[in-house]
Amino acid sequence: MSYFGLNPRVLQSGLGAAHHGRISKIGRSHARAMLVEAAWAAAKAPGPLHAFFVRIRARRGHQIAAVAVARKLTVLCWHLLTKGEDYVWARPALVANKTRAIQAGHPQQKGSRRGPAYAYNIKALRDREMLIAAQAERSYERFVSQWKARRPKTGARAPQSGKTK
Repeated sequence: MSYFGLNPRVLQSGLGAAHHGRISKIGRSHARAMLVEAAWAAAKAPGPLHAFFVRIRARRGHQIAAVAVARKLTVLCWHLLTKGEDYVWARPALVANKTRAIQAGHPQQKGSRRGPAYAYNIKALRDREMLIAAQAERSYERFVSQWKARRPKTGARAPQSGKTK
């Protein structure tokens, strides 16, 4: 988080309560800007990240929600890279189509065999993948709806050692 400056600033002195402020913005500003742009795109697509964006937007506003999704994307990318796994809610036909677009400069493969990106042209398959993404979004919403709000802590108190009444 701190590499991109997406970590919250914490103001704390002694035993007093910690105050969490805005993001630190100490880090790679260009990468942070790209992450926020990616967060806006992720917030528009159906899936768990969209549900997360909607939940945060209802409480804090759309700008803060976009930065929260950018932070979540950063954590998600870190976990995927360190564990060597694929994103569970990825849409395979869309990923294949984007991979094909990235390889546009490579020599063309000859033959009558269809490539993996052909599945993106089949509307039924695209609709099925969108349905799965919408299911993931509803699953996240159900998961979050079961959370119970806690009362805020009154603040850290110094230990009362040595005092007797």
